[in-house]
Amino acid sequence: MEYFAIIIITLISGVLGTGLGGLVGAVLRRESNKIVSLLLSFAAGIMLAVVCFDLMSEPLEMMKEGALPSYTPVIVVAAVILGYAVVYLLNHLIDKHSNREVKHIDKNHPATADDLDELIHADHFESHKESAANSRSNLFVAGLVMMMAIALHNLPEGMVIGASYAMEENLTANLFSGSGFIMAIVIGLHNIPEGMAVSVPLISGGMSKTKSVMLTALSGFPTVLGALLGYALGGINSIMLVLSLGFASGAMLYVVFGELLPEAILMWKSKLPSLSLFAGVLIGFLLVSF
Repeated sequence: MEYFAIIIITLISGVLGTGLGGLVGAVLRRESNKIVSLLLSFAAGIMLAVVCFDLMSEPLEMMKEGALPSYTPVIVVAAVILGYAVVYLLNHLIDKHSNREVKHIDKNHPATADDLDELIHADHFESHKESAANSRSNLFVAGLVMMMAIALHNLPEGMVIGASYAMEENLTANLFSGSGFIMAIVIGLHNIPEGMAVSVPLISGGMSKTKSVMLTALSGFPTVLGALLGYALGGINSIMLVLSLGFASGAMLYVVFGELLPEAILMWKSKLPSLSLFAGVLIGFLLVSF
């Protein structure tokens, strides 16, 4: 029953979130940079609050209660570094396969997206349309590469949800109120631009909108596998729970500081993204406190 509930929730977060992004990419293609900037920074704030006030603090509480050894903080730090490094490498793989599509990215260009077209890689595909005779096939292949890369990227994100649920003493009571549910919602929102990054090139490459949205949604399925893995590992013993929570924290810290915040600030050079981040941290704190 517990595994079934986690599967349903992560299906909504991973598959539905990514699929919704694919649908947005298929129907709208464009959106306000300012709105996206505020949403990204707000999601980053909630993620940061959950990581700092819940995921990383739980092992310390267990240590104070005598359930874990005194060197637990060292284990947490090591696991956080590992989680950060793994997601960094996965994102490096994605960037390597997407940024090489267009040569406009030079040494002076920011490594992260500074507008929505770049965030979903639409500018790369427009250049293909203008310059290559076989652009449609190139676009289709680029979309498949993005789909596989994002599917791989979704695995550790799913582990965040599973590890968050693993630390709940009463999963049934906290299924729709604990940190696991909060992370599922935030990761689902985070998956929307990722879904757009998959559907835009597939549609530009000649695939029907219906098929492209379905394939995009499938790229979110590894989130479910990651959630089951994180929950299973966290349930083995206290040390594995600490390792799972630390890894999940590191993965989310990279998403916050390596993706969401740089993109939000570049897309709208204003103080408002910082204010949105501030609001997200406060709301995240309230969510994990009740």
